[in-house]
Amino acid sequence: MDIRDNTAVAREIPGWMGQTAVVRLTDFWERMEAVLGPDYAHSWARDVVLSDLGCTVEDAIARGVETKEVWRAVCASTEVPGTLR
Repeated sequence: MDIRDNTAVAREIPGWMGQTAVVRLTDFWERMEAVLGPDYAHSWARDVVLSDLGCTVEDAIARGVETKEVWRAVCASTEVPGTLR
């Protein structure tokens, strides 16, 4: 499963229902791409283990961690501008 496929994520992650999950995940990826660039964001999400979560962004999302919590971990490990926090 490609976690960037919002429909697949909304269906497969327990506790995520319908459009709300899709909007949250879409917003999350827009922020990731704004901070790290569209190409690097997905590579970074796959490869970098976040100390606050003990796993990568992709692993956290696949496990059903709320995108808000994942975003906070990303902010803690990178220099995210205040307007995107």
